[in-house]
Amino acid sequence: MRVTVRLFAQQRAQTGLRTHELQLPEGADVAAAWTALAADLPVIAPAWGSVRFARNGSYVDTAEPLADGDELAVIPPVAGGASADESFRRLQLSDATIDGDLLGELRDAVAVAADGAVVAFVGQTRETAGTPAPGQEEAAARFAGQIVTGLAYEAYEPMVLAVLEQIADEIEARFGVHRLAIVHRVGEVAVGESSVIIVVASPHRSEAFEACRYAIEELKARAPIWKSDRFADGSVWLGAPARHGPPDATSG
Repeated sequence: MRVTVRLFAQQRAQTGLRTHELQLPEGADVAAAWTALAADLPVIAPAWGSVRFARNGSYVDTAEPLADGDELAVIPPVAGGASADESFRRLQLSDATIDGDLLGELRDAVAVAADGAVVAFVGQTRETAGTPAPGQEEAAARFAGQIVTGLAYEAYEPMVLAVLEQIADEIEARFGVHRLAIVHRVGEVAVGESSVIIVVASPHRSEAFEACRYAIEELKARAPIWKSDRFADGSVWLGAPARHGPPDATSG
């Protein structure tokens, strides 16, 4: 079936297109259309999580089935923006490069006029080896002293996103910070490239700093994301057993 996608504002400027035609299998839903659209126009892929969708002029969720001849509008964040009391979350796994453009996009999306602090954390791949996972010590010893050439990330995506939602809920309850973004890479990440970006905003700097630190520490401790150090002639899996919940909760 054929679906016409309409693009506006950021996505129109990025692609230079106002419409794009998709050929989709019968029964495809909005999420499948986005996947196909991002494959055709990779520059818009990072927008997942901040866009909404309208089918034939009415808002729909991503599970909405499409039909031949439908018009699907991709709705970027609207001009009114969020008030100080409204939540904003963008929690995402991505195989796209994390760069300055994304940092700027997230900063603009997360902060509102009532905020006095925006704190960002960017995790970068370094050339020194990390701590090997249990059972990987012998493999790590073979590469002792060698330079890391990159990292490879693997994720259990549905569970990662659920864990990030839990962490965001905890940040809101603990620090009163309810506007944040977390984007984590999957796949190959070269030395010097960024693997994760976290941006939080709040009226006061102390809460923003605390929320950002909590987000990265809990992500690393709880989210089912695995990484391996890549060397010229092999690799080593890194990490420690996952914690089941917040640091003050009983966990295994």
